[in-house]
Parts: sequence; structure tokens; C-alpha cells
Amino acid sequence: MAINRKLGKTTDIRLAMLRTQVTDLILHGKIETTEARAKEVKAIADSLISLAVKEKDNFETVDVKVVKAKLDSKGNKVTELVKSKNGKEYLKVVKEETTEKRQKDMPSRLNARRKMMKTLNKVKDAEGNNVDLTAKLFNEIAPKYEGRVGGYTRILKLGQRRGDAAEMVILQLV
Repeated sequence: MAINRKLGKTTDIRLAMLRTQVTDLILHGKIETTEARAKEVKAIADSLISLAVKEKDNFETVDVKVVKAKLDSKGNKVTELVKSKNGKEYLKVVKEETTEKRQKDMPSRLNARRKMMKTLNKVKDAEGNNVDLTAKLFNEIAPKYEGRVGGYTRILKLGQRRGDAAEMVILQLV
């Protein structure tokens, strides 16, 4: 007997479809799909969210030395005129060294982040910038469900689809 539903797809196509739907659910907060697919996506999404809730505070803050280009009042890089060994002059960007506080994941949180990255697809927003879904899981979604034990998603039935009478549902984060 199969553990997961086959959904009428080959393994690679099914896994790609489920990854895409889980990614869309985390990104948008809800998706509309068939009931069988929603039940599979619900299990994956709930496991990712429970992992994020478990590991959300498992990091340490460290000071990191950062070398950046020095900026003027307008936000442009400051340059200086420098002479090379062979006598030619060129502009060199002035650098400044500062220390910043950054979060360093503990090993178990790093492992959780890698599991999430393996399950979720990479996504870009409307401007073409990368969206960090693992950070969204740790920083936005996990604090919302902190006191909750499971049941992070809900399925709302919509009725049958017109073409093939498949049961349609909305899967959303609670």
C-alpha cells in the first residue's frame, strides 16, 4: 500500500508539483487546488512550519568585521587618486572596516534551513529580487504559530470543478 497519493502523476512530476504548491502556500498564504492535492500539500506545509517553530530561536548573535566602500552624503562611493608602480594614475574606492551584529544559526537550525530549502523552490518578487522563504518561515510564520501544536493549515471546500467534477478546495494558513 502506498504511503502518499500518486495523484495520477509520475514521481518526478508529482514531487515538482507538490514543491510548487507548498512554495505558493508559504509565499501567498493560500492556494486553490483539488482536495487530494491539498491533503498532500497540507502534510508537507505543516511539517515545514513545525520545524520552523521548533528552531526559530536557535541562533546566536555574533560580531562580524565588514569591509565596505565609504559613501558620501549623496550615497556615492568615495574615490581617491592613486599612482601605480609604472607611473599611471587611477581612481581607487576608499574602503572602511566596521563591525556588524549578525545572526549565526546553530547546527540544528542550519539543518532545518537546509531541509526547508530542499523542499521549497526559489522565488522572485515582482521587481525580480529573490524572496527568502526560509527567512519568512522563521521570522514571520513561526512566531505566529508559537503556542500552537500542529494544525497550521485549514482546508475550505468550494464545490466541484465544472470540467471534471473534481472537488475544489482552498488551502490556507490558519
